[in-house]
Amino acid sequence: MSHIAFQPKGQRVDVEADYVVVGSGAGGAAAASVLARAGYKVAIVEAGPWRAPQDYPSTTYGAMRDLFDNWGLQVALGKSISPVVQARCVGGTTVINSAICVRTPGDIFRQWAREWGVPEQGLSASVWRHQDDLEQELCAELVPPASRGRSTELALEAAEKLGFKEHHVMTRYVKGCQGSGQCLQGCRNLTKQSTNVNLVPEVRARGGVVLSCAPVDKVVMKRGEAVGVTGRFIHPGNRSKGAGFFVRARKGVFVAASATYTPVILMRSGIRHPKLGHFFRAHPGAGVFGVYDEPIDMNVGATQGWASIGFRDSPGIKLETLAIPPEMIASRLSGGGTALMSKLSEYRHLAMWVHSIRAETAGRVRNLGGKPFVTYSLDLPDMHRLRAGLYLTAQMHFAAGAKAIIPGIHGLPYKLGPDDLELIKHAPLEHRRYITIMTHLFGGAVMGGDPRTSVCDPTGKVRGTRNLFVSDAAAIPTVLGVNPQHTIMGLARHFAERQVA
Repeated sequence: MSHIAFQPKGQRVDVEADYVVVGSGAGGAAAASVLARAGYKVAIVEAGPWRAPQDYPSTTYGAMRDLFDNWGLQVALGKSISPVVQARCVGGTTVINSAICVRTPGDIFRQWAREWGVPEQGLSASVWRHQDDLEQELCAELVPPASRGRSTELALEAAEKLGFKEHHVMTRYVKGCQGSGQCLQGCRNLTKQSTNVNLVPEVRARGGVVLSCAPVDKVVMKRGEAVGVTGRFIHPGNRSKGAGFFVRARKGVFVAASATYTPVILMRSGIRHPKLGHFFRAHPGAGVFGVYDEPIDMNVGATQGWASIGFRDSPGIKLETLAIPPEMIASRLSGGGTALMSKLSEYRHLAMWVHSIRAETAGRVRNLGGKPFVTYSLDLPDMHRLRAGLYLTAQMHFAAGAKAIIPGIHGLPYKLGPDDLELIKHAPLEHRRYITIMTHLFGGAVMGGDPRTSVCDPTGKVRGTRNLFVSDAAAIPTVLGVNPQHTIMGLARHFAERQVA
């Protein structure tokens, strides 16, 4: 049996494989595919269910119920509360993201070498080689003109008017995007190349097995060696507990459960490194709505189609277009009842442009009752970056012809006109005044050359263990300043290849 879904209470489910991979998202699936191609039997163990694309929900409510981790209610606590967006299904967050494909910048490898003792020699060439392969396998292509939508077109026009030195139509892992605007709810058209439609099926076809609805409790360690994983099936609907399971690993275990769950699984497995859970990082982001006279219909076209990394170094931000459904817009607007309905009546005339910051802030992941407890508070330099990004995004909207913007800063007027931009420029730098979201999570079990500060060595192996590896964003010691999926997958393949070479 190549797929074992929820099993009711009764006899324990036992599976044996050469390698066990915990997690089926970008890092887990990328590592598993390398191991399977090398001729090894691979067992992928995924906490969430396997949802066939044709069965994806078409509503935001359904997506949060069926695809998101904890209904999208995971948060980072600090000076403000910020949502942490992750999926919990076969394919991981690749099912609900926009499939944005950006190669790892060369300065990142140099930063890792300089600050974390990760040798640059050989690493950059290996990751880029794997990224070459991934771009072919996952059909990386520019968003086609017919699928860009009016919001993307306006962003292109605004960037040109403002003289941006760098901006571009996005490259994404999408084969023939139809512009349905359903990335967040899962692509039912089978055009987005999330790992559940390509790499995970390949692992099964090569003799592997997938356990779904199977959250891992811990990695089983025997005299310092990882020999398997244990857990208990959880029903995806009523959350009832099912049978226990043990997946034996003859050769090794790769943990790729995300920057929030990977550290906690290692903690539950008896790993006692003093920096486990530390150096948790992210690209916190915020957005500005532009209000236009013409209909924008942001839900028509690719969910994300335009970006600029021209401000990545200074002030340290990335700009993007983004389309979100009315239900999520309602959560970002003030008021209720008829007042909220009046604001939502402008939905067709709204364009949402966002920015994420290359944050220096580091947070922490702790184990609270077996689940991640994330603490994170933006420091003052990062708050300056956050505010600068909102100011620049607002400038773009007015350059594109918006009649007003909705800045989303508590204490400022609900709408601002072109003459009000200075209010954003001088807005208070209190995190709680801003509507932010935590995207692109990193760290918690970082790699490095110094055993005192890094949980993993530069090959991804967990220090003080044998045959236990981290192959996802939890190993990445810094933020990137670009979308991370391509880096996560390239690095995971690099780690896996080293074990089977």
